Amino acid sequence: MYGKTLRLARLFGATGKTCIVPMDHGVTYGPIKGIENYCNTAREVLAGEPNAIVVHKGLLKSIACNKELAIGRFIMHLSASTILSNDTSNKVIVGSVEEAIQLGADAISLHINLECDLEPSMLQSMGQVSKLCLNWGMPLLAMMYTCNNPNKVTPIAHAARIAEELGADIIKLHYPGSREDVGKIVNGVNVPVIFAGGEYTTSTEQLVSMVNDTISGGASGVAIGRNIFQHKNPRLITKMITKLVHGEINYKECIMNLKGEE
Repeated sequence: MYGKTLRLARLFGATGKTCIVPMDHGVTYGPIKGIENYCNTAREVLAGEPNAIVVHKGLLKSIACNKELAIGRFIMHLSASTILSNDTSNKVIVGSVEEAIQLGADAISLHINLECDLEPSMLQSMGQVSKLCLNWGMPLLAMMYTCNNPNKVTPIAHAARIAEELGADIIKLHYPGSREDVGKIVNGVNVPVIFAGGEYTTSTEQLVSMVNDTISGGASGVAIGRNIFQHKNPRLITKMITKLVHGEINYKECIMNLKGEE
């Protein structure tokens, strides 16, 4: 457990909060905007000093060979599906905890879809991976999504509880829409909960408001992908969101800095 404790401390730091930037979208969607050249984007994102970036093992291997990028902290994603499939909700395991350790990852992540036909299979995979994470001292980030009710509090809270009971060390969920609902979800578990940034938005105020409400509602951080790597200034947006999460700036300062420097 010492290894897991040390790795979690690196991901959350002194504030107990975290800003994670998922960049694992290439398997699902292909080389979409912002990650066509993932090394360039990763360089800009890392310059904004997030707590970690999420990537698949192939990208992690390339990043590890790049001295400019290897300074970051990385979470290796273990599950995948593609939009080319007839069932995009079916996430299968495409990596291992051992590979993550060999590649220098600080944690591993899994995507679990609930309320779909293959939910039992994904839960079984999570149980197996969770056991290996315990054996190897690797933190497990469980990305839990309710397919039919993505923004309703009761199913999201249930998803969070499933993740904790199956051994997750960090739980990523859909944002339910308000700080009050964030509080209801967070109060139902005893491990760190972070909320996803959701679909891409052109509204700076909307994004910053979501992050602010998430943190003030009691969450331990955010995991924002497209709204960071598809932003016209990934370095700036990463820096400002990270500072907001860690309490180094407030909501108004974050908005002002983004509006003034974009």
